[in-house]
Amino acid sequence: MSIPEILAALEASQLSGRIRDSLYLFPLIESFHVLGLTMVFGTIAIVDLRLLGWASTRRPFSRVALDVLNWTWLAFALTVATGVLMFITNAGVYYHNLSFRLKMGMLVLSGINMLVFKQTAARSIGRWDRERSAPPVGRTVAAVSLIVWISVIFLGRWIGFTSTRAQPAGDSGISIDIESLLPK
Repeated sequence: MSIPEILAALEASQLSGRIRDSLYLFPLIESFHVLGLTMVFGTIAIVDLRLLGWASTRRPFSRVALDVLNWTWLAFALTVATGVLMFITNAGVYYHNLSFRLKMGMLVLSGINMLVFKQTAARSIGRWDRERSAPPVGRTVAAVSLIVWISVIFLGRWIGFTSTRAQPAGDSGISIDIESLLPK
């Protein structure tokens, strides 16, 4: 099955049609997507700001991370699930949308960034856990993380303004005579 066929099958699914045709489902799903993303960014920002030494500096990093990262993963799961539901309603358009592709790239970059942290600074937490900030590699990862997640937010917002299911230009079948609306 080719990518266009997969995209068409997603759009043609019963679930996709139900979401797309409902007056309330898509906005409700989108609202939960935004709430989930807000929690993802908020909890990641808490961890990143601690790594940078800008917030929660009196608490060990390991404690800050333990307190918030479970919420991060829960919110991320919500955001992925709602993102998939929104995607299937207009898969062909989203797939070809530059903002969507850049957002997905940023999400991959955030995963790579997290792996860099796990392979570097996280291995030596015992040495710097109670320090005001992480070692240079930890601070760099935190700064990259904040930039990447802010980019995800901006790109996600741009998706809504750069994708459409609008009909091609031409006769829409709707005719409005402005003069008939004015009093005589």
